Amino acid sequence: MAVIQYTEADVALLARLMRAEAEGDGRLGMLMVGNTGVNRVRSKCLDFTDITTIRKMVYQSPGGFEATQKGYFYQRAREQDKRQARKAINGMKYDPASNSLWFFRPEGSCPAQWFGQWNTGRYKSHCFFAPTAAECPAVY
Repeated sequence: MAVIQYTEADVALLARLMRAEAEGDGRLGMLMVGNTGVNRVRSKCLDFTDITTIRKMVYQSPGGFEATQKGYFYQRAREQDKRQARKAINGMKYDPASNSLWFFRPEGSCPAQWFGQWNTGRYKSHCFFAPTAAECPAVY
């Protein structure tokens, strides 16, 4: 059952974001990007108080995703990627992104903190960062 409201257009949009941000990290890496995006819609805290839809999350500015500025993002969503997006929308969580609101791809090792949030781990090329449960209880 979905943990956020969505339309089929939202599924395709999230699928495109997941692919553009993390295709090189495989299906699990893409799902972790999906976790982070869904958490931003759910959270209602910190930088995401006005993020109420997948569309607002994907195109948030400032603070949005770099992939939306690249041509690769604008390819049509593939069915396999839509299935992955639905998993994230349905609340499947994958560590270290289970409670994350941020991720990025560093040149070297992951810093302990990023924008005041703690590193929850790394999966392949991306480091994930989450707020505390006190800051953002909706993502826990």
